[in-house]
Amino acid sequence: MKLPIIKHLSQFIEERDEDFVVETIETLENLSELSSLKDEELDVIGELISNMYGALEVQKMMREDGLSQKDAVKKFMDRVLGSIDK
Repeated sequence: MKLPIIKHLSQFIEERDEDFVVETIETLENLSELSSLKDEELDVIGELISNMYGALEVQKMMREDGLSQKDAVKKFMDRVLGSIDK
């Protein structure tokens, strides 16, 4: 996961609509089922998907918890890092 990408996508969602990102995730997930993809290509698709899910989660925290983008990103990354440590 890359914070600059999550922040950028979060801003995109805020300015437009999260449906664009959800539909892109669905498209990439479907594309990842293609058997002819190389491992490197799957890694890139997986990284994009995880960043998009991260941005959706950040937007959800901003909307539901009233957090600023900065605080929502920090809380999200703390949660991600906490799950890795376990």
